[in-house]
Amino acid sequence: MSRIRNAFANGKAFIAFVTAGDPDLETTARLLPALEQAGADLIEIGVPFSDPVAEGVVIQRANERALAAGTTTDKLFELVAEARKTVSAPLVFLTYLNPIFTYGTERFMKRCRECGVDGLIVPDLPFEEKGELLPLCRTYGVELVPLVAPTSGERIERIAREAEGFVYCVSSMGVTGVRTEIKTDIGEIVRHVKAATDVPCAVGFGISTPEQARKMAAVADGAIVGSAIVKLVEQYGRDCTGPVSDYVRDMKNAVREA
Repeated sequence: MSRIRNAFANGKAFIAFVTAGDPDLETTARLLPALEQAGADLIEIGVPFSDPVAEGVVIQRANERALAAGTTTDKLFELVAEARKTVSAPLVFLTYLNPIFTYGTERFMKRCRECGVDGLIVPDLPFEEKGELLPLCRTYGVELVPLVAPTSGERIERIAREAEGFVYCVSSMGVTGVRTEIKTDIGEIVRHVKAATDVPCAVGFGISTPEQARKMAAVADGAIVGSAIVKLVEQYGRDCTGPVSDYVRDMKNAVREA
């Protein structure tokens, strides 16, 4: 069983997201083991990019801070390789096609394997064009995690049938960001996914409170939280490890109750 699948093997999973290099790489290096210790079953790491089209203003600002601090893809790979000495949770990069192509697709996948990156989430990669990455992902043992959205309709089951790692269920239309209310019928999306695959599915986009996390985990296999964590990093800067750990602990407890 892959590390990603194993993250869902013992109940509902809590997935935490951070932008690498925000506010600097040293802080990210402290955050990764802290997230795992606080209860994160899987950690998404955002690769800083100047045009993150799926992200709201919170994560856009985090990308800007990380790039201004001098974060590069090579430095991020070095950070992950070091983190792997103490972090056993699966690590998944969230990135875009441009940084992968610019770095060199095969070189990128090779470094993922060498450094212990388990999977990739690429929001601007259409399902129909996944052949751009999938062969090299498989060559180097990197699972390509698909996204399904409320607008995916009849494509949901087709996407799910070919899924690897887990299925990322987008809870709301638009970009990432904290939402006071999630109105999408997530249960219906999850039912379509489950009809096509036994690959776990987790819900993300807009989840920020324990109540929201509990509701989403009740109908899916896990909950993903990004912007709310990144807001804490923005608020506390280099002193964010404690507040983020406390928040993740509360969210994991809520998911566990689902």
